[in-house]
Amino acid sequence: MTDPIRSTLPLPDYDHLPIGGLESRVRSLTEEEVESLLTYEQAHADRLPVTELLSARLEQLRTGAEPTSGDPGALRPEQGGHRTGSPVSPATSPQPFSPPPHGTPDQRGKPKGDRT
Repeated sequence: MTDPIRSTLPLPDYDHLPIGGLESRVRSLTEEEVESLLTYEQAHADRLPVTELLSARLEQLRTGAEPTSGDPGALRPEQGGHRTGSPVSPATSPQPFSPPPHGTPDQRGKPKGDRT
């Protein structure tokens, strides 16, 4: 079920934006739009870095800053760079190794005997 408030947010796919992309894209928003994002964030995920970012931008707007175009090249989830899965492959895996000399939980180490 889709949250009706989510569909009215000023940034599409807001919940999926990385903080680096959000920082740039929020620069194009008005004071009211940033307030709506901050209210939404506090009511939902309440991520500290995001609330700090939005609060700082809101303060800038209240002290006279103007919305700018932001960075259109900012990271967006809809852009490429779909890095999913593990970067580990047989080519990047380490060589197999023997268990440590003290043993493993299923293979106990053997005592060295009396060393006096």
